[in-house]
Amino acid sequence: MSTETVPTKSKGGLADLKKMFGGSTSSLRQFGILFSLIAIIVVFQIWTNGTTLSPQNLINVVSQQSYILILAIGMVMVIILGHIDLSVGSVAAFVGIIVAKSMNEWNVPWPAAIAIGLVVGALVGAWQGFWVAYVGVPAFIVTLAGMLIFRGGNQWIGQSTTTPVPPEYSFIGSGYLPELPIDLDFNVLTMLLGLIGAGWVVYNEIRLRRQQRRIGAESAPLWVSGVKVVLLSAAILWAAWLFATGRPGTSFPISGVILLVLVVVYSFLTNRTVFGRHIYAVGGNRMAAALSGVKDRRVDFFVMMNMSVLAAVAGMIYVGRATASGPQDGNGWELDAIAAVFIGGAAVSGGIGTVIGSIIGGLVMAFLNNGLQLIGAQADAIQITKGLVLLLAVAVDVISKRRGGPSIIGLTMRQFTGRNDKDVVVTEPLPPVAPTAASNESSLPADLPRQ
Repeated sequence: MSTETVPTKSKGGLADLKKMFGGSTSSLRQFGILFSLIAIIVVFQIWTNGTTLSPQNLINVVSQQSYILILAIGMVMVIILGHIDLSVGSVAAFVGIIVAKSMNEWNVPWPAAIAIGLVVGALVGAWQGFWVAYVGVPAFIVTLAGMLIFRGGNQWIGQSTTTPVPPEYSFIGSGYLPELPIDLDFNVLTMLLGLIGAGWVVYNEIRLRRQQRRIGAESAPLWVSGVKVVLLSAAILWAAWLFATGRPGTSFPISGVILLVLVVVYSFLTNRTVFGRHIYAVGGNRMAAALSGVKDRRVDFFVMMNMSVLAAVAGMIYVGRATASGPQDGNGWELDAIAAVFIGGAAVSGGIGTVIGSIIGGLVMAFLNNGLQLIGAQADAIQITKGLVLLLAVAVDVISKRRGGPSIIGLTMRQFTGRNDKDVVVTEPLPPVAPTAASNESSLPADLPRQ
C-alpha cells in the first residue's frame, strides 16, 4: 500500500533559482556547484592580481577546454544511463588522424574532411553501441576495448608521427569571431552574441512564468525572477565585453561558438524531447521504463553512438588548434570529461544529470587548473588537487543518497529552500522485481518480448 505525497510549497523564493540547471532533473548539489565556480574564480582573481578574468586568459581557457566540455555534453547522457565511456580520448585521436591524413595526403577539401570525420565517429559509435545495447557487454568493457583499439588505430594510420593540417582548417580550433568593418574598440559580433544570450535569459524566464500560470503551478515571486534575470544577463554581457576587448585580432573563439551551439541543442534534446525523457527514464529505472514501452536498447545504442560523434567533433577541434594530429592526442580526455560530469551534479548510479550542470562542472576544473598554473603550482600539485576535488564531489553524492544518512548540501541549503523534513510523507515502497537471468542487459522479465 502506498500513499500519495503532496509536494510542500517552498517558503523561500530562492529555491526557484535551481531551475536554471534544468528544472526537475536538477539537484541542490548542482545549485551549489555554481557558487563553487564563482568562489574559485574570485579566489584566483584576487590571488593573481586580476589575471584570471583578464580577456586573454579567458580566451585561453575557452580555447583550451572547449573540446573537454564538448565531451562532457555527450558523457553526461552516457552517465545518466548508468554507463561509462572510456574510449572518447582514443576515438578523438583516431578521427583526428584520419581527418589530418585526408587533407594532407589525400588532398580532400577541409569541409569534406570534416564530414568524413563525423561519419567515422558515427561508425565507431555504432560499433560500440551494438556491443552495449544488443550483445549486452557492459559499456565499461566495450569502451575499455575501444580505448585500446582506436589508440592503436591512430598510431597505425599515422605511423606514430605528427601530421599537419592546412591553415584554413585550423580556423575551427584556433580562429575567432571576425571583425566587422566598423570603427569600434570592441568586437561587434562578440557583443552581439552576448546580447543574444542575455535576450534568451529574459525570454526563457518570461516563457517559464507564462507556462506556470497556464497550468496553475506556483511561480517564484516576481522579485526572484527579476534578480535572476538581472544577475545572469549582467554576467553574460560582462563576459562578452571581456572577450570583445582582448588584444587586437582576438575575440570569442570559434571553438567556443561550436560549444555554445551544442549546449543549446543538447539542452533542448534532453529537456524538451521524447528521446531526452527516455534517457532519464531508462537511467532512473530501466525495468520500469521498458515495461512502459521505452525501447531501452535503442536508447543505449544512440547515446553511445552520439558520444563517439561528439568525440569526433572534439578531436577535430583539437587538431585545428594544434595545427597537427599526433599519436599522443586525447590522452586523459575521458577522465577530464567524466570528472566534469560528476562535479556538475550527475549521480554515480545514473538517472540524474544535466548538460548545463556538466558544463559548469567542467568550468570548475578548467578554472581550478588554470588558476593553479597562474600561481606557479607544480604539475604534481595540480593533479593532486584535481583528484581531491573529484573525490569530494562524488563523496557528496554518495553521502546524500545513503539511506538514513544526512545530505550535506541539503543541510546547508535548507534555510534557502524552506524545506522541512517533517513535511515529507513517507510512503511504503513497492516490492522490488528481481531480474531473471534471461533479462540480460535490458533487465526485462523472461516472459516479456524482447525489443
